[in-house]
Amino acid sequence: MAIDAGEAPFPPSQNSHYSQSRHFYLAVDRLQFKMETLEDLLGLVSRRPCLPIVVCCSTRDELDFVCSTFSSLPFLSLSVLYSDLAESERAHILEKFQQVTTRWSQVNHVGTENEDEDGKDEQRSHMIVVTDACLPLLASGESPLSGHLLINYELPAKKETYMRRMATCLAADGFVINMVVGGEVVSLKGIEESSGILIQEMPMQILDIL
Repeated sequence: MAIDAGEAPFPPSQNSHYSQSRHFYLAVDRLQFKMETLEDLLGLVSRRPCLPIVVCCSTRDELDFVCSTFSSLPFLSLSVLYSDLAESERAHILEKFQQVTTRWSQVNHVGTENEDEDGKDEQRSHMIVVTDACLPLLASGESPLSGHLLINYELPAKKETYMRRMATCLAADGFVINMVVGGEVVSLKGIEESSGILIQEMPMQILDIL
């Protein structure tokens, strides 16, 4: 399914107030279209300079698949949190992403931006891919990722996992996009009802509200 700034992936609900909602779902017709849909989505949201993106996967296989697919995209800087990373390398990746979120805040909230030619690389969106087993350990003193956009490439089966992803990956003013295939709509509704979070269809103006 192709996504662009001028085409809504589904018709928005008549009574929705997108400016007040920060949780959306993106329906994928078939599993084999899921990676293509993610690529379209990343191509759209990455038009926002410096955007800090966190992609959550449930399994290492899916994480590897996502990383191999998007490692060479020119508009993305990609990092990965593996379970077997050395402690120093993990700390470096987390620190680097914190620098990205700080730069995002400076550009979008403070209004400062690096205009130097050497700063063009810094205008790329930065995406970090992680599994649930490798999320930041807040109880151990690690800082949350605080991404502005959390993409649940694989929808968690439990509300507790969904909430943990939010707590460890998402900034207070961030947005969540859940990729949903077929029967996962039931799981999505279960998370919505048990958590009290309103999860709406992703609107065509998603780029405007990020």
